[in-house]
Amino acid sequence: MDLNLQYAEHQRALMGADGAANDDDRLAKLANASHIAGRISDFQHGLGAAAACAWSKAQFANLVLTKAGSEATL
Repeated sequence: MDLNLQYAEHQRALMGADGAANDDDRLAKLANASHIAGRISDFQHGLGAAAACAWSKAQFANLVLTKAGSEATL
């Protein structure tokens, strides 16, 4: 897998979602970006890449902080 190509594809999907004409188009582009991110993550984890583990931990921490922040505003 060419990770640089996959990262670029992911970025294009995110940028496309940012400029989407409507919500359906935006959601489709975000779903594509999520699918690409999943492929990258699976590949990295399959190699035992340390960056994959660190990225997963950072994503989990961000999710916890986001939930805590949204509960504080309730």
